[in-house]
Amino acid sequence: MKSEKRLTLYELNHLVKDVLESEMPDEYWVEAELSECRESKGHCYMELIQKDERSATPIAKASAKCWVSKWMLIRPYFERTTGQRLHAGMKVLLKVYPQFHEAYGFSWIITDIDPTYTLGDMARKRQEIIRQLKEEGVFDLQKELQLPLFCQNIAVISSETAAGYGDFCNQLTDNPYGFLFHTQLFPAIMQGDGVEQSVINALEEIFDVQSSLSDMFDCVVIIRGGGATSDMSGFDTLALAENVANFPIPIITGIGHERDESILDMVSYLRVKTPTAAAAFLIEHLKEVRDSIEDLQNRMIHCAQQKLSALNSNLSAIADVIPRLFSIVKTRQEARLDSLFSSLLSSIQQTILAQKSNLATFEQRIPMLIVDRRLTAEYHRLEMLEEKIKSLDPALLLRRGYSITLFKGKAVRDPLALKKGDEIETRIEKGIIKSIIK
Repeated sequence: MKSEKRLTLYELNHLVKDVLESEMPDEYWVEAELSECRESKGHCYMELIQKDERSATPIAKASAKCWVSKWMLIRPYFERTTGQRLHAGMKVLLKVYPQFHEAYGFSWIITDIDPTYTLGDMARKRQEIIRQLKEEGVFDLQKELQLPLFCQNIAVISSETAAGYGDFCNQLTDNPYGFLFHTQLFPAIMQGDGVEQSVINALEEIFDVQSSLSDMFDCVVIIRGGGATSDMSGFDTLALAENVANFPIPIITGIGHERDESILDMVSYLRVKTPTAAAAFLIEHLKEVRDSIEDLQNRMIHCAQQKLSALNSNLSAIADVIPRLFSIVKTRQEARLDSLFSSLLSSIQQTILAQKSNLATFEQRIPMLIVDRRLTAEYHRLEMLEEKIKSLDPALLLRRGYSITLFKGKAVRDPLALKKGDEIETRIEKGIIKSIIK
């Protein structure tokens, strides 16, 4: 054993490096799934994995790197082509060559990424999700819902700091018709890896509020103010699509640009381009309801006027032919027509007042619910304070066998505060004992 040649670790690693460089001098296209992807100092570091197709058990793993000189060219092209950022779970086709460093070990060095391969995998996944939703019979469930006529109470899912959320609220508030809308924000992450679970949590919170307050919301609006197309991947998941498709009230989405349609958009009640477009739709919907009411009112008045005009013409014709014989009939008919006209106008006015009352009820409903909840909470707090005060009552201590010693009406805490000749009182449960200090 002593006669065998010995190698240092560096020499051994250098030998491996030489073998790799001589035996594998070419670059190779490799298919893999990303289990991790991160950037540091401009470089991109990836963990590659291959899983068994049947069991999803990892059967191969490797590390890969893309140096900044290549990454600054590859990343923009990949994101522009696919509309997605590289992230864990994504299938990729990489062009790599092997590198073995004496100190840092083995890794694949990335020189190119084919975005068309990833596009094909993304399209396949989208089609698989759509197929599964259709097989479950939920793909068109939202389309079967009806938006309430007076859709004014809106649950909003958005990032609290997003400009699009502010634009949405401002457009509803400053609408040219003076309509009143009530919005409540349920904050959620609208880009990155946390989108799916964050939006699902917001939907569950809305459902809980809706159930406890008896149909508080008329619809849900999911909005995302701007942002890169590459941040849209979180809206193309099966779990989120199933939650939206099965939601019991209409959901309007305004999360992308005109050319970007996510699976979430497909299963929602209505998809619009932007948050302001969502606000414009709600305003226009309420305007159409108001216009319909006004149109019905005008049609009723017009029909009444036409009827009256026709009856007056008939009466005039009859009166011209036989004025003497039907003068009494004419007078009675005119009086009857006047009464009918008054009744019709009264009915129209009552209908209009009833609709206005409904609108006022909707406007007042939310504040009253909030006041009732606040009063109940304050009443409960007063009851708790009353119980606490009762527990501190000195009489309770006396009943338990304790006593209180007083000097000049104040409790004695230190015997050194008393002197000879002082008169003290000792209070017990059933009386007072007076004593003189000796």
